[in-house]
Amino acid sequence: MDSVISTENNILYVDQVTVVGTGGVKILDEVSFAIKAGEKVALIGENGAGKSTLLMSLVGITPIESGNIHVNQIALNKKNLAQIRAETGVVFQNPDDQLFMPKVYDDIAFGPRNLGISESEICLRIDAVLEKLGISHLRERMTGKLSGGEKRRIAIATVLVMNPSIILFDEPSSFLDPKSRRLLINELSSLRYTQFIATHDLDMALEICDRVIILQNGKIQAEGTVKEILTNQELLEKFGLELPLSLSKTTI
Repeated sequence: MDSVISTENNILYVDQVTVVGTGGVKILDEVSFAIKAGEKVALIGENGAGKSTLLMSLVGITPIESGNIHVNQIALNKKNLAQIRAETGVVFQNPDDQLFMPKVYDDIAFGPRNLGISESEICLRIDAVLEKLGISHLRERMTGKLSGGEKRRIAIATVLVMNPSIILFDEPSSFLDPKSRRLLINELSSLRYTQFIATHDLDMALEICDRVIILQNGKIQAEGTVKEILTNQELLEKFGLELPLSLSKTTI
């Protein structure tokens, strides 16, 4: 275990993590996995499998009962919590949970300002992130006037401006129209960040991810490459999932 944690390429290391809910029910049950630098890993499973709980446990929002979490070789504990959250960006399922300032610029600037970064540096960072996402035209817009797709991209910008080691996405393609979904997929594909993506969108996972983890009843049931998992109809159906739509109409 120690040798795995000390390996520089493992950005995220989760070892035997258990989360207990009300009534002593295990929401996560001894979950273990690792993600290397630069990987894009999809976390899939039915509703109630524990996907969102797992994401929130990685940044200390949901407390764990037992186990260990390391982000970029930093142990998750009360002492290191601020450092862990600086290393780990989270894009929530509903961008309205993430955006709370009147203007787009101030929403993106909020995190760096809390770190005491100079306004000149913040301005440079914001301009670079907006250009990377192709949304420089939204810089001075009022957040409440944005479309759902625009809000999602601004939520991503609030994370990128912090230069995290890993980004956690909770259902990033939910509630998006086809055009906004395509833009999102293109952006996530192009981002050179380690990504852990909880999603029901198996076509998106097939297109952009390297590996897939199946979670059911709080336990990891299967893990492998995208091809190994997402083209295996029998395996997917065993855990209440279906082939990606793009594969279900073709011969595998």
